[in-house]
Amino acid sequence: MDGQSALQPGLSAGATPLAVRMRPRSLDEIVGQHHLLGPGSPLRALASEGSGAKGATSVILWGPPGTGKTTIAKAIAAASGRKFVELSAVTAGVKDVRDVMEQAFASRDLYGLTTVLFLDEIHRFSKAQQDALLPGVENGWVILVAATTENPSFSVISPLLSRSLLLTLEPLSEEDLGELVDRALLDERGLGGTVELEPEARAAIIRLASGDARRALTALEAAAAAAQASDPDAPVITAELVAAAVDRALLRYDRQGDEHYDVISAFIKSIRGSDVDAALHYLARMIEAGEDPRFIARRIIVSAAEDVGMADPQALAIAVAAAEAVQLIGMPEGRIVLAEAVVYLATAPKSNRSYLGVEQAIGDVRSGRIGRVPKHLRDAHYPGAKRLGHGKGYQYAHDAPRGIAAQQYLPDELDGTEYYTPSDRGFEARIAERLEQIRRILRDRKS
Repeated sequence: MDGQSALQPGLSAGATPLAVRMRPRSLDEIVGQHHLLGPGSPLRALASEGSGAKGATSVILWGPPGTGKTTIAKAIAAASGRKFVELSAVTAGVKDVRDVMEQAFASRDLYGLTTVLFLDEIHRFSKAQQDALLPGVENGWVILVAATTENPSFSVISPLLSRSLLLTLEPLSEEDLGELVDRALLDERGLGGTVELEPEARAAIIRLASGDARRALTALEAAAAAAQASDPDAPVITAELVAAAVDRALLRYDRQGDEHYDVISAFIKSIRGSDVDAALHYLARMIEAGEDPRFIARRIIVSAAEDVGMADPQALAIAVAAAEAVQLIGMPEGRIVLAEAVVYLATAPKSNRSYLGVEQAIGDVRSGRIGRVPKHLRDAHYPGAKRLGHGKGYQYAHDAPRGIAAQQYLPDELDGTEYYTPSDRGFEARIAERLEQIRRILRDRKS
């Protein structure tokens, strides 16, 4: 059999997509999600042979696309004595849900069949639609396996959440995706070893997939078709064919190599330098290369604290909010959140004086410039503390004029040391004015 005839069934128009052909037939074939699929896990118990509806737990699967939600649902349904029904929240209404419940009730009572209802995108269901699921879930007519890409705490009604096991699926790692691509390349259900895949092309497919199994297999299938058209006798998938097949430029970006560090360095320095356009460019490069958005969000938080600092204290709050939002909604929508935070930071006034201040203080501590805590500041709440003079003469700042108690706070060896010197930028300029007044009051205590 030549390459053309071997590939033709999987690549011809109208053929079953590779991602469907390679869908795991059992939990054992699933790549990734090791934290959910170990021996004795709830999913293993739910998918075990002969497990009936009695005592079975409904499940809500929360995770990004292409992480195995539908596959897990079908594996649970594959247990003996079950039938599988699939609904999409995009097209199904309350009537469809009630019809499934009635049929599930009849199947259980008349034929002893347990129904596994897979409901995709449950977050799109209204409260009324979700309410229609409750009788079947409560009474064990169905085992509900619901999938969502959004946080169920905000999108699923409480009664349904309390009756279901919430499981979080993670994006597939590069190792998981590599295993999946290699399997599809050789498996008879896939490409059957009829196409050669160059290492650089394999790495490109894994990178473009960004943790999504379906995306990886779709890219592999498109590139295989392009390789077949290019050379039917000896098809070879190259990085160039991958780029052409998915209509995206392949970025040179190794998460463990120089390009990774060069791009993130340029990204941070562009924010620090207030070049918002350059910052967005490097953000786009990282997103398109499949960089972990959580890593990007963490670097944005560091930049907010280190480079914007007290010139705009709101920057840190925005950066933290962006990181939390990305965690909640995932990608690709998360790119909008990251971009908003980057624009705010890049255009904000900059000051690293807080960072420099704590570094100077740490330097003093490391060099031994420490000293004893002044007695009036020491803890005076344990028996015998007052006898030692702890707390004696302490002035409560809230009772002092302007809320500033003119007393010594630093140890004797460091008294008068100034670590923080505010800049004249943004909000920090206002801090500088107030700090000068504060320090004058503290200095005047000596006169």
